[in-house]
Parts: sequence; C-alpha cells; structure tokens
Amino acid sequence: MATVQFRLAHLTDPHLGPLPRPRRRELLGKRVTGYLNWTRGRSLVHDMATLSHIVADIRAQNPDHVAMTGDIANIGLPAEFQLARKWLETLGPAEDVSFVPGNHDAYVRGSLPDLARVFAPWTKGENEPGGRFPYLRVRGKVALIGLSSAVPTPFFIASGRLGRRQIELAEKLLAEAAGRDLVRVVMLHHSPRTDAASLARGLTDARDFEEMIGRTGAELILHGHNHRLSVSHIEGPKRRAPVVGAPSASIARPASRHRAGYNLFEIAGSLRDYEIKGFARGLLPGTTTIGDLGPIPLGLSSPRGVRSRFRRVQG
Repeated sequence: MATVQFRLAHLTDPHLGPLPRPRRRELLGKRVTGYLNWTRGRSLVHDMATLSHIVADIRAQNPDHVAMTGDIANIGLPAEFQLARKWLETLGPAEDVSFVPGNHDAYVRGSLPDLARVFAPWTKGENEPGGRFPYLRVRGKVALIGLSSAVPTPFFIASGRLGRRQIELAEKLLAEAAGRDLVRVVMLHHSPRTDAASLARGLTDARDFEEMIGRTGAELILHGHNHRLSVSHIEGPKRRAPVVGAPSASIARPASRHRAGYNLFEIAGSLRDYEIKGFARGLLPGTTTIGDLGPIPLGLSSPRGVRSRFRRVQG
C-alpha cells in the first residue's frame, strides 16, 4: 500500500455566532422561530472560543483539504453569510476548502441567492463557476463530490432533499471519477441513510441516494446535521461505503453528551488499491483542550453483504 498522500479534515455545524441583529423585515415567517431559538437556547450551546480552538487544531494537523458540511449560519441572514465567508477564509484558501450547505443556511427561500453567490469560491468544481450542485473537485488521486441537501422547509422541519436531477448528476460524477482511478469522497449535510433520523430531520430521498451508491459505489461519505460522531454503511457494487457523521465543531455545553470535535482522514493509494484511516479529534472529557479521541472504525475490511446498523460511536 502506498504511503499517506492526502489528509482530509471534516468539520461541520459550527452555527456561527453571535447572530447579527436582523432587520424587522428579515424576521418574517420561519426566521422568527429560528431567531427565538437562537436567543433562548442555541447561543448558549455553541461556543465560538471552542470553535476557534477546533480551527487552530485543524491547522496544526496540516491537512491537504478541509470539508465543511453545512450549518455555518443559523437563520440564513445575508449578514450571517458575510461573517461566514470571513470565517471560512480562516480554514485556508478556497481551493483547499470545500463547502456544502445545511438546512440552517437555506433557512428560507430568500436565503438561496446569497447562499449560492457568497460561497461560490468554496463550491467551484471542474469547469464549474461555483454555486451549483453537485460539483467535482479533484485533488491528487482524490475526487471530492459536493451535494446540497439544503432546501427551505416549513416551521419546525429540518429535513433535506437532493432531488432526482442532483442524484443523477452525482452518479455520473462518481462514474467519471471511478474511470479516472480516483478515490471518491462524497460530502453532504444530512445523513444519507434511510434510518438515520426522523422524517422531520432526515433526507427525504435517502433511499434514492442509497440505490445510486449501490450502483456506482463511493469510498467515503461525509455528513453533519446530527451533531455527533457516527459510522454506518451503504452497500456498493463491490464493497460497503462508510458513512461518517461529525459532531458540531462548536458545542461546548458542559452537560451535553456531544462535545465539539472534527474528523481527520488519511487516504493512501488510488481507487484500484487504496486505504482510508479515520481519527476523531475534539474536546477531551472534562477539559477545554482539543486532543485525540481515538480511531474511527470505518469497517472497510468487513465482507460485502453485511449491512451495519446505524450506531453512535461517541457521546
């Protein structure tokens, strides 16, 4: 097996604060409940000092690329996106950082134009200007494929959807990447497993995504949304694809079972002969220190045909 040639850091759900003061006309519809939720609870859970420590630790690990899988904002305000742009720049140059949006970024339909425009540099794919999904970014022998599951939803609903067109295009990108002997990493916000969340919080077309992966395969699928480290699998045509969720990068509430963290992956070889190792890093129990939380059991050596149950491995 070749030596490690690509280190990928994955963080998600920073829920950046403090929330800019919204204008009265910006608090129409669903944003009202989101704003109250932030001021009365979420702002006490997500700690920006902890997030700064997470970012510093990521940079100290010197990854080749960073994947950020959404919920960078809270209620999709234009002013939030400007703050988020500046924060993304602290992770590294746009060509070394990939972004996919979450449900809090696409909070209302009016958020979508600014969302696409502001984050275009972090979603720029091969022959694509940015702001469109899915996108393909090739770095060495790794193909990074970004999908958007972020869609505006009614009050008290946090589900996502990819849509038939995006799934079909993703399948073509995965097949193209396989033909180029690339290790394929898929990024999206919601877990793509049908049993990963309730109807109000899950990916509504997860079954279609699972069936697509069953036809084309993928070597690693990364997501956020659930605020915890988790590992599950989707059957591919030759072997299981690990589906790995990361915790929120900013949760520091002492009583919370899910502490701030991120995942680090080491990828060696090409599609014909590859190896992926995962490691969890985050707040050490009872401290404010960021450190090693142990290896992530990706289950890549398990025989095909064994379907793992969605399970929590931290928290």
